[in-house]
Amino acid sequence: MPEDFSADRAASLPVIDIGPLVRDGAATNAVAEQVRVACHDYGFFYVVGHGIDEDLGVSLEALNREFFALPLAEKMKISMRSGGRAWRGYFAMGDELTSGRPDRKEGLYFGAELPPDHPDVLAKHPFHGANLFPAITGFRETVLRYIATMTQLGHCLMRGVSLGLGLEADYFARHYTQDPLVLFRVFNYPHDFGHDPGETWGVGEHTDYGILTILRQDNVGGLQVRSQGRWIDAPPIPDSFVCNIGDMLERMTGGRFRSTPHRVLNCSSRSRLSFPFFFDPNFHAQVRPINPSTTISNDAQQRWDGASVHAWQGTYGEYLLSKVAKVFPELGRDTKLNVER
Repeated sequence: MPEDFSADRAASLPVIDIGPLVRDGAATNAVAEQVRVACHDYGFFYVVGHGIDEDLGVSLEALNREFFALPLAEKMKISMRSGGRAWRGYFAMGDELTSGRPDRKEGLYFGAELPPDHPDVLAKHPFHGANLFPAITGFRETVLRYIATMTQLGHCLMRGVSLGLGLEADYFARHYTQDPLVLFRVFNYPHDFGHDPGETWGVGEHTDYGILTILRQDNVGGLQVRSQGRWIDAPPIPDSFVCNIGDMLERMTGGRFRSTPHRVLNCSSRSRLSFPFFFDPNFHAQVRPINPSTTISNDAQQRWDGASVHAWQGTYGEYLLSKVAKVFPELGRDTKLNVER
């Protein structure tokens, strides 16, 4: 086990009941203030009271456990190489990199299900297209239902973020997320770690790229958040989602909300499943500060990757491609997804 995996056990992340936000839409100033404080102070928070049927998550977990139990040859039938520029499908253990080092996880990549005649598919824009699904009864239907449900939750939560920033409730919808880029991942972290402590991270320290991540965890645990100068455990809470902000929201707010580093190590005797859903700006959106006059210091030295999000100029799609090409360098070369800046 890595020697520096210890965390502040006394610290905890905020838990926000978003029931009023779900029921009343914009009439949620109290909830919006809780969201603002959580984004400013932690960059992470739990949400409860979301109204999403737990049976959907239970079904999703059971179907994915069935998939990951298959022989590798069966899983590779829907490998990401088959997904091409849509960037969909299965990747095997060690294929995904964080800071140049292989993660100890395998996973599935999904996104919005788009037909062949969709304009972004016809234009061959990356991350747009059809999903690859295993031949497991109910798998496709459950994943697509989950994506639709999380997309609605993303819109709901961003209304709370907008109000917390003192903006109109539909600010992000009007400027960035009327047609969001939604990416859904399923990760399986095994418990059979090797003997080299340097190779045991499920995923190393990193930040997310977009606006908002909504995470469903199973009951195993292992997520840690670096906030306020220390690592904090984010254990599973029944019927909750863990939410965190990404690089683009930090850029939009001029650093008022910071994209918070996090990492995972499965210390359990069982495999761990996690279901991160990324609710991000439209692929073609130019991401700019909400207040262009805000003075922003260069934060590159403070960032886990040494790169300042405030120095970026371009569309969200360009930013995402520049990052993902480092996560899957071989696949990025094969599908010509690298972006030269």
